[in-house]
Amino acid sequence: MNDGSVAVAGVSALVVLIPVLALAVIVGMVVYSVRRTKQRLAMLGQWAATTGWVLVPRDRDLPLRWNKYPFGVGDSRVAAEILYGTWSGSSAISLTYRFTTGSGRDRTSHVYHVVTLALPAYLPELTITRDGLGAKVAKLVGGQDLHFESDDFNRTWRVEAAEPKYGYDVITPRLMERLLQPDAVQLGLRIDGTDVMCWAVGATPIEELAPRLEVLAAIRAAVPTFVWREHGYDPGNG
Repeated sequence: MNDGSVAVAGVSALVVLIPVLALAVIVGMVVYSVRRTKQRLAMLGQWAATTGWVLVPRDRDLPLRWNKYPFGVGDSRVAAEILYGTWSGSSAISLTYRFTTGSGRDRTSHVYHVVTLALPAYLPELTITRDGLGAKVAKLVGGQDLHFESDDFNRTWRVEAAEPKYGYDVITPRLMERLLQPDAVQLGLRIDGTDVMCWAVGATPIEELAPRLEVLAAIRAAVPTFVWREHGYDPGNG
């Protein structure tokens, strides 16, 4: 066999080999992803078993419960690694939320850890965000930014309220101080009807679940009694 024949044979073998290698890589990635998902679910299931919570692997309908960012945008929306339980006397939910935006080469996947804590009554919307956690979206649609007496708070947070007076009533100096703590500033925060919620980039970090629930409990506890009464709930009789 001459050198030309050897070269042609080598190229032919390479042409056949490349798709096989590509397929092997894809299969390996799928196997790794499935294995990693099972490991995460096992870890979360163990946590749920020790805390009295319940784990649900996947739910496409749960994200329909909310319609503000990170919900209500994009495609292929799904809630996974869902944990249901109670915290500080209220119903709570933790989930890994995934959705996509764009198409073709511009298609982007988004993953957030979302935690919610139930409120004893419906409250108007109040959103507290930093750039990158929904604030940019709010600016594009004209969301207002309330300003407070704390320069540190104003530099750190963007606040939007369905009713400005309500926003000023809820965000007291004590709550401002709490929301400047390290465990809070990494989050997007919202009072959304009968829930107070937070979200952060990434899948559920089980070690951050309790701290994030504590931030939500602090927001709920900071709502003044007169605000609850203005919205049909008397904490003294609840």
